[in-house]
Parts: sequence; C-alpha cells; structure tokens
Amino acid sequence: MRRLRVVLQLKVFFKSCRTTSRSLSTVTATETSTSVLPPLGTGLSSPLTSPVYVTMSSLGSLVDKPVLSTDKAVQLDPHIFSHPIRRDILHLCVVHHLDSLRQGSANTKTRSEVRGSGRKIRPQKGSGRARLGDAQSPMLRGGGVAFGPKPRDFSTKLPRKVKEMGMRVALSAKLREHNLGVIKSLNWPGVKTGPLAKRISEVGWRKTLFVTGLDEVPEGLRRASSNIEKVEVVTAKDLNVYDAVKWPRVVLDLAAVEWLERKLGKKTVVDSF
Repeated sequence: MRRLRVVLQLKVFFKSCRTTSRSLSTVTATETSTSVLPPLGTGLSSPLTSPVYVTMSSLGSLVDKPVLSTDKAVQLDPHIFSHPIRRDILHLCVVHHLDSLRQGSANTKTRSEVRGSGRKIRPQKGSGRARLGDAQSPMLRGGGVAFGPKPRDFSTKLPRKVKEMGMRVALSAKLREHNLGVIKSLNWPGVKTGPLAKRISEVGWRKTLFVTGLDEVPEGLRRASSNIEKVEVVTAKDLNVYDAVKWPRVVLDLAAVEWLERKLGKKTVVDSF
C-alpha cells in the first residue's frame, strides 16, 4: 500500500513538471525579436533539426526610427536555441553560481583564542556553586564561542557539460518567451549617457543585458551605459546561466551568436585514416 502511494505521488509530480515546463510565461515584446520556433520537444531524445530564425533588431542611433529590420533575419543553431526546457539543470547551474559568490569569511574566536588569563575562577569544590574553569569558557560573558563559524569555501563543483546544457536551456527559454534579441553590432557612436538612455527608452529595452562576442565591450557603449540603471553589457565569455536567467531580456550581437554556437554547438568528430 505504501509503495502504491509513492508511485502515485511520483506520477503527479512528473505530470506537474511537464505542465509547468510547457506553460512558460509568454511576454509580448515586439521590440526584441520575432522568431519561428519548432514545437516544444517532448524529451531529450527529440531531434532538434528544424532551423530557428530570428528577425534582427537594430540599436542604431536617435535618427533611426525603426527598431526591427524586417528584411533581415539570422538563422540560429537549434541545438543551442531550441533545446528542451530542463528546469532541474537551470536550478543546478544557478545554485552552483550562487555558491561561488559566498565569501565564507565569517570567523569567531574559540576559548583558546579569546584574550584573558587561564586562571581557574574558583575552586572545584567547597563553594556550593557550579564548576567553572577559566574566564574564556563559552558559558561566560566575554568567553569564546563553542561552535561558531570558521572561514570556509562554499563553492561546489559542477561538470562542464552540465554548465553548457544549462546555457543552452537558458537561451532557449529566453527565445521561447520572446525575450531574446539579435542585433548586428553593439557599436554605439559617442560616449554620452543621455542619448543612449533615450534610445533604450524609445525601443523599450530597459532591464536588458547586452552580450557581445568581442574580446572587450565596445568603448562607446561601455562608457555610455555605465551610468544607466538596469542596463549591463558583458562579453560572451563572461556570460553565465545565472545572468541569462535573471535578466528579463537578453540581446546578442552577431559576434556573440557565433561565439556561442562555436562554444556550445555539437562537436563534429573527423575520422582519421
């Protein structure tokens, strides 16, 4: 009877996971991207061969009115941007990243580290009171801490392939929610904050993470966006699963798309004769 109850509970749990993974929140953000996606995969064994097309956007400048370049589209690798949604993999990657951010510098003094004399406070017997040793006893005020924290490393280990799968799942989830955009370049003319902030407000790209595939963030965009709230620019090599999940919108340039496809794409094995 107990085994039957456990089996029924597992069936209900997997059914709820399947329904929640299919009912991701869909945000209508026409200012980011319009994409043609294959149907949601039923599992890891489903083939991801259908190409994914995303209409390219343009950050441009203040004189550029259209946001979307409807005549231009970029083809994305379905192995990266159309991966089955794995909530468990996302959870592992996010917890792994947050563990690495913990300092672990909390430190308390034990009774051997507290300053003071080691003389016994009163005789062991004869006073009618409790037994006491020196003044550093954890039972006394000003004494040491019995089981206090000591400096430690909270970081955990996670296989590289799990991290790569987590990035694929995060990018695929952003694309399915229509919160992933692709632009040609992140080069911004000028270094003033005002014009860039006005342009971002016009196109509705507040709370956006811009990702470039270059070795360094373009100087103009870096200096102009450094003082804009809820806007950040990073390189593709510094992008992690936690940032991809945390930010409401992610915008990649073509160099970042190429870098991600080269890093996370399927590795082809060439037979040598």
